Amino acid sequence: MFESRGFNLFMAFVCYQLLVTAYYFQYVQGMDPCPLCIFQRIGVLAVGIVFLIRGLHNPLAGSRWRPTYSILGLISTILGGIVSGRHIYLQSLPEGEVPACGPALDYLVDMLPVSEVISTVLAGDGECAKVSWNLLGISMPGWVMIFFVCVGGLMIWSIVNHFKPNKNIFRQ
Repeated sequence: MFESRGFNLFMAFVCYQLLVTAYYFQYVQGMDPCPLCIFQRIGVLAVGIVFLIRGLHNPLAGSRWRPTYSILGLISTILGGIVSGRHIYLQSLPEGEVPACGPALDYLVDMLPVSEVISTVLAGDGECAKVSWNLLGISMPGWVMIFFVCVGGLMIWSIVNHFKPNKNIFRQ
């Protein structure tokens, strides 16, 4: 089931809906995203693109493309999970330990090389430590982390399932 075209296209749609929700909070609710939020959106977009391509391509069982897509999706979820984890960590800091607010992401992109932009954003700032929304006591980065962990688990399952020998001990 998790390898089917329908499931992969559904998961691409879930990623699309997560991005639509993020833009809803940004443009309708007026919640400006911090740099870590933007990086998490990029992670969700990358996962969605992998699911979309996998769903459109729909490789056959045993094809080398199935584990390739799963590995690409796993890399995307790991990177997105790292960003979400950093965001959750910053939100859990006591108020006196929160780093000072830094420049906006567009300024960083204009002024610094890409590697420094990434390291500066991952260092986080005070803007990223604010919890402006939660559901069931879990903030947005927490929900995104749950998404990345679940999708990462599916990708690991897909990789293991692809390379597992097809031995059924109950059929003889």
